[in-house]
Amino acid sequence: MLTRAEKEALVEDLVGKLQRAQGVILTDFRGLNVAATSELRRRLRAQGVEYRVIKNTLIRRAAQQAGIEGLDALLEGPTALAFGYDDPVAPAKELSRFAKEFAQLQIKGGLLQGRVIGVKEVQALADLPSREELLAKVMGGMQAPLSGLVGVLAATLRSFVYAVDALRRQREAQA
Repeated sequence: MLTRAEKEALVEDLVGKLQRAQGVILTDFRGLNVAATSELRRRLRAQGVEYRVIKNTLIRRAAQQAGIEGLDALLEGPTALAFGYDDPVAPAKELSRFAKEFAQLQIKGGLLQGRVIGVKEVQALADLPSREELLAKVMGGMQAPLSGLVGVLAATLRSFVYAVDALRRQREAQA
């Protein structure tokens, strides 16, 4: 049993995490055994995601203090929160993958940069390419025209060199 001071400290810590996290996914973990829960925590930790089981009343208080509205509908039954601080997509992706392997894990919804989202939106988020993939696509799109320009300039320079070389050979043959 937590003391009042411990609960207040926990709520204060949770408010900070809710405000700092870019993405938070709420799950119902009933039915998962200890081994599966440990595996889930290990996978999430590898993605830089923090996974915590917190009482709904404490989550409600923290959400209220953080100015987040609409979260109460998701706080039914046991709740665990997955906090993604760097990448808002990481917790959704990993929890979605894990839920496919372990049907007991239920995604309830989440928060995306302070806005409450439903299960369908969490799934859509999980289906997005990762930040690194998106950056790679953008960089590839930016590189294509540049490499084309380099090819055109190289071909023009090559043609010029061939013309000068042909002129040199012609002059040598005449001499």
